[in-house]
Amino acid sequence: MSSAPAAVPEEREAAGETRGRTTIAARVVEKIATRALTEVDGVHRPAGRPRGLPFGGGPATAGPRVRARVDGGLAMLRMRIFVVYPAPLRQVTRSLRAHVMARVGELTGLRVRQVDIDIAGLTPPERAGGRPL
Repeated sequence: MSSAPAAVPEEREAAGETRGRTTIAARVVEKIATRALTEVDGVHRPAGRPRGLPFGGGPATAGPRVRARVDGGLAMLRMRIFVVYPAPLRQVTRSLRAHVMARVGELTGLRVRQVDIDIAGLTPPERAGGRPL
């Protein structure tokens, strides 16, 4: 009676066997996307929040909103933003879409299939923290 030795983890990985699965919640994707949108010029950031820092509490109209849906390895995003006037809307949304897709993909490994952007309004430059476009 001989029994075959059990495969060691390295052999299992080489054979294509995996252990478990990593699931990324939609809320995590929303936070990453919210952070990424603060890095794009022309998108309104509430006063007192430097570039790259996530938004805190306050009224819902004070900053952007991001909603995400994750389905397997795909993510779909919907963003509601304010744009600093007189930034060109197409350029801002094109830059925003590309940057958010890249950052979410880089940090989560998900493929962002779609980013819908709703422009909720335009913000005068003086209300946007006085930062240059």
